[in-house]
Formats: sequence, C-alpha cells, structure tokens
Amino acid sequence: MKTIFDKATRDELINRIHTLNEGSTAQWGKMNVYQMVKHCTLCEEMYLGKKKYKRAFIGRLFGKIGLRNLLKDESSLKPNSPTSAAFIIKENDGDLASEKTKWISLIEEYATYSNTDFIHWFFGKMTKEQVGYFVFKHTDHHLRQFNS
Repeated sequence: MKTIFDKATRDELINRIHTLNEGSTAQWGKMNVYQMVKHCTLCEEMYLGKKKYKRAFIGRLFGKIGLRNLLKDESSLKPNSPTSAAFIIKENDGDLASEKTKWISLIEEYATYSNTDFIHWFFGKMTKEQVGYFVFKHTDHHLRQFNS
C-alpha cells in the first residue's frame, strides 16, 4: 500500500497537485478546486501536528472500526465521504497558486514527520504507519476528484 512517507509517492502527489488549475472541475462533491486545495492544506496541518481538533463523539464509538475498514486494502476512499465541519471551506475563491504552494510544502514535511502522538478527530490515535497510508489515500482521493 502506498504511504506518504515514501519519497516517490510524495513526488507523484506533488506532480499531480501541479496539474490543478482554475479550470479544474470536480467529478463529484460540492467543492471547487480552490476549496479542495484549502481543505487539504487544513488536513495536512492536522496530520503534521500543527493544528488539533476536538474528537467527534461518533468517532469515539466507531472511529477504530472505520479506520480498520479504510486501511484494510488499497482501495480508494469513496466519493462524497463525510468530513468534520472544521474542514468545510466556506469561501468560494482565493489564491489557488499560493494555496497549492502551501499544500506542496506541507506534503514535503512528511520526509521528517515526527507527530507520533497524532489523534485524528474521528479515528482517534493513529500509528505513524496508519497516518502514512491514510494521508496518501486522502490526498489521492481529492486529486482523483479533480482528475489529477
């Protein structure tokens, strides 16, 4: 299974991010390309330990089961998967180029990942290995959403 901690995988994702532009349209979901990129930068900040979010009650009940099901194989995340309100981007537009640069910079930080006490807002405590697989799946999911 691909992991964000593999340099070749990071490079592949960064190359795909570079292909996004103002004309990129979603194959599913409600986000435009700017909102998706901003959503992903917020998520990377969480995974890297720069921001923390409160655990969802339902995640305390079902988070571990959900994580196990998501990571059991190499399948992609399903279109229109739910997210926390904290990761829903309300503004419709902004500086896409700047946001892409920020996202790429955050992706590159996985080369020196040190957030060993990571707690996901839904899944709870995750190992470094689980973070690596999940971050790849999440990033790949949103790039596929925009045909990148």
